[in-house]
Amino acid sequence: MTSQERIQRMFQHREADRIPIVDVPWEGTLRRWAREGMPAGMDWRDYFAVDKIASIGVDVSPRYPRRVLEETERYIISSDEWGVTKKEFRELDSTPESLHFQVSTPEAWKEAKARMTPTPDRIDWKYLEENYPRWKAEGQWIQGIFWFGFDVTHSHMVGTETLLVAMLEDPDWVSDMFNTYLDMNIALFDMIWEAGYRFDSMFWYDDMGYKNTPFFSNQLYRELLQPVHKRAVQWAKDHGLYAHLHSCGDIMPLIPDVLETGVDALNPIEIKAGMDIRRLKEEYGDRLVLHGGVNAMLMPDAEKTVAMEQELLPLLKEKGGYIFSSDHSIPNAVSLETYRRIVEAAKEYGKY
Repeated sequence: MTSQERIQRMFQHREADRIPIVDVPWEGTLRRWAREGMPAGMDWRDYFAVDKIASIGVDVSPRYPRRVLEETERYIISSDEWGVTKKEFRELDSTPESLHFQVSTPEAWKEAKARMTPTPDRIDWKYLEENYPRWKAEGQWIQGIFWFGFDVTHSHMVGTETLLVAMLEDPDWVSDMFNTYLDMNIALFDMIWEAGYRFDSMFWYDDMGYKNTPFFSNQLYRELLQPVHKRAVQWAKDHGLYAHLHSCGDIMPLIPDVLETGVDALNPIEIKAGMDIRRLKEEYGDRLVLHGGVNAMLMPDAEKTVAMEQELLPLLKEKGGYIFSSDHSIPNAVSLETYRRIVEAAKEYGKY
C-alpha cells in the first residue's frame, strides 16, 4: 500500500496492511544517522522504509524586516518577520530564547494586522511546481499546513503571558488576532486550491497545553478558540479534507470539546506531559485518529521502547485509527540502530 492509502484507511477507521509510521527527526539526529551509516543525501524515510507525508505551507507573518542585532561564536540575536527578538544558540537542536515581542498591545497589533495582506507571493509556487508531481507519483499523503489560534499568537506574536492575560481582560483583541490569522490561511489556501493543487488533510499547529494541564479552561476554549477552530474545520470539510490538530502538552480535559469542534485526528499525544493514550483509544478511538504517543524520552533506549510497542500497539491499532510516531520528534540521542529496531517493532506489532 502507498502512504496515502495506508493513512486514508486510518482516517476511515479501517485496517490496512500495517499502521502508518510517520515522524520528524531533529537535524542533529539526521547528522548522527549519517555518521552511523545512513547514505549521504538519502531520504531517511526511504532508508527505514516508513511512510511519507508532504506539507504545503504559506507565509502568514506580518513580514517585519529581519535584522541581526548581535552575533557571537555561541549565539545570534535577531529580530524576525513576526517582530520577535530571539537569541538562537548555534548548537544544533537548541531552543531559542524570546527576548522581546514587538506586538504586545492592541495598538501595536493594528499596525501588524495592516501588514498581513494575503497576496500570492506568500505562496512558494516554485516549490509546489517542482515537488507536487513527485508527491503524487510516490503516493504520499499531502497536508496543507494552517497556523492560527493560540499557538502562533502567543509564541510568535505577543508572548505567552500577554496573551493569557488578554484572554481574560481583552477578549475582543484576542478574537481579532485568532480570526485574522485564520482569514490569512483560508485566503492563501483558496488560491492554492484554485490553482489545482489538492491535498488530503488540513493540519494545524495549536499547542494548548504544557505539563499536566492545558494553558486555559474549557470555558475560555469554547468562548475564544473553538469558534475559529470550528471555522477552520468547516473549511476543511467543505473541501473534502480531514482536520488534523497538533497540540503539545496535556490537553486531556479539552478532548470532549476538541471532538465537538469536529477534529478528526490528534497529534502528538505527549505522554511525557501527561496525555493518556490508552484512555484516548478506549473512550474516543472510534471517532479520533491518534497520531503519536511514543514517549520520546524513552526512545534512546531500544529495549524499553520495543517493550512499550509490544504492549500498546495491539490495542492502538485495533479497527484502524492509529499512526505511529514519537510524542513530539526524534531526539538526537536515538542512534541509527536503535531507530531501526523501533521501526522493525512497529511493523511487527502494528501489522494487521
